[in-house]
Amino acid sequence: MREGIMSAQESPTALQQQSVDREKIYMWVIELANIETRENALLELSKKREVVPDLAPMLWNSFGTIAALLQEIINIYPAINPATLTAHQSNRVCNALALLQCVASHSETRSAFLAAHIPLYLYPFLHTVSKTRPFEYLRLTSLGVIGALVKTDEQEVITFLLTTEIIPLCLRIMESGSELSKTVATFILQKILLDDSGLSYICQTYDRFSHVAMILGKMVLSLAKEPSARLLKHVVRCYLRLSDNARACVALRQCLPDQLRDATFVMCLQEDKSTKHWLAQLLKNLETRSVGPVVIAPLSPQ
Repeated sequence: MREGIMSAQESPTALQQQSVDREKIYMWVIELANIETRENALLELSKKREVVPDLAPMLWNSFGTIAALLQEIINIYPAINPATLTAHQSNRVCNALALLQCVASHSETRSAFLAAHIPLYLYPFLHTVSKTRPFEYLRLTSLGVIGALVKTDEQEVITFLLTTEIIPLCLRIMESGSELSKTVATFILQKILLDDSGLSYICQTYDRFSHVAMILGKMVLSLAKEPSARLLKHVVRCYLRLSDNARACVALRQCLPDQLRDATFVMCLQEDKSTKHWLAQLLKNLETRSVGPVVIAPLSPQ
C-alpha cells in the first residue's frame, strides 16, 4: 500500500516532466516547417523517435511537415550526380529519413505513406554507387525505411514494392555494398520472397530468377572468403524460400554454390541453429522435391 502512495506522490513530477517533453516535441514538429529552425528540429526529433509512440501520427497530420521532410530529400538530389555529398548534408537528410522511417513503421500512418508513394523519393539514393561514408550512410538509412516497411509482413507493402524497382536496387547493393548494407538489402529481398506474391513474381520469368540466383551465388562466394553469420542467415533463407517454387527448385539443383553443400561454413554455422536448420532443409528440398519435365537453362553464380 505504501508503494502505491509513493507512486502517487511521485507521479505529478513524472507527469510534469512528460508534459515538458511533449511541449518540446510539439515545438520541434512546428519548427520543421521553418527552414531556419528545421535542422535542429530534425536532429532532436530523430533522437526522440524511439520514445514517443505517437510521433508518426503527429508528423503525418501536422501541417507542412511531410512536405518539409520531402524537401530535405529533394534538396540533396543535386549532390548525387556528380557525387559531391558532404558528411553534413548526409547527416541532415538521414535525420529526415529517420523520421520517415518512423512514419513507415507506424500502423496508423503506413497505408497513407504507401498511398503517397513516398518510398519512391528514396530510390535515387539507392541508385548511388559511391563508397564514401556519406553515401554509404545515406544508402543504409534509405534501406532502413524500406526495411521498416517489409518488417510488418503486410500484403499491401509487398504489393506496392513489386510495382517499383526495389528488387533490382537491392540486388545491386547485395552485390557491391558494405556488409551492413548488403545485410539490410538481403533482408528486404527475403521478406519479399516470403510473401507468396513476391515468390511468384521473382519465379515468374527465367530472367528474374536467374538474376536473383546469380547475385546470391556471388554473395556465397564472397562469404566463403569473408564470413558473416548475419548475412549468411539471410542468404540461406532466400535460397530456402526459392526452393519452395517447383521450377526454381529444379534450377537450384544445378546452380546452388558448392560452398553450401560442403563444409565451408561449418564454423560459421556452429552457433547458429536456425541457419543450420534452414540450410539442411534447403539441401533436403533439392534432393527430394520432384516435378514434371521442366526445361530451364543451367545457371552459374559466377
